Amino acid sequence: MGTLEWLVFFAYVPVLILLWYFYHEDKLEPEPKKYVIGTFFLGATLSVGVAFVVEALLTPRWGIGGYLLPAGAFYMALVAGVVEEPSKALAMLLPFRASQMDGIMDGVVYGVAAGLGFAATENFLYGLGYGLQVTVFRALLTPFVHGTWSAIVGVGYGLVAEGKGDSVGGFLLTAMFLHFLWDYFAFLSIAVPAYDIILILLLFVNVALLRYLLIMGRAEDEQKAWYYLLRRMWG
Repeated sequence: MGTLEWLVFFAYVPVLILLWYFYHEDKLEPEPKKYVIGTFFLGATLSVGVAFVVEALLTPRWGIGGYLLPAGAFYMALVAGVVEEPSKALAMLLPFRASQMDGIMDGVVYGVAAGLGFAATENFLYGLGYGLQVTVFRALLTPFVHGTWSAIVGVGYGLVAEGKGDSVGGFLLTAMFLHFLWDYFAFLSIAVPAYDIILILLLFVNVALLRYLLIMGRAEDEQKAWYYLLRRMWG
């Protein structure tokens, strides 16, 4: 395979495997595949496109040196968090408006789908700009964090849909903050590799959060098991 084919492979195949895993975690009431795939597709296209345009407008042309300064890293990380999380939330409007999100587990599945789609295309674009090795490296990290941040927002959507929440605002702010922290230390680590230790710690924190959301989703689904049983029996 040529370089372009390898870029596509490493950008999209790992996230599709993760998507398959999270889709099958929703055991009691699996979501329609067309909405999960549609959310992934919108995250990979619409969300990336919106984020790219807005970030281009907000990003100063100060060169690579500016990214290594604490103030520059702070600004770029803030822009990324504030822009990219709402952009990914747009993809989740598809299942939300179609009344397909009715709980925590649904929010996790659709949130992860949007986040993984975004991460895949972002990793592909980074590879086009900086080389295949960058895509391979990012494929080991960014799908987990993007999936976590979007899952948090997805849970907000799910709770609103089932009448247990009034707004996704708090969930969105949490995702923005976690995204900001990740990008801030990622930028700083370019100049000071020791910051990689903090990134590893943040990776574990994000994975633990995602695991916690899955556990909460399963617990809620088990409480509604009787409802799912009757729904299957009487359609």
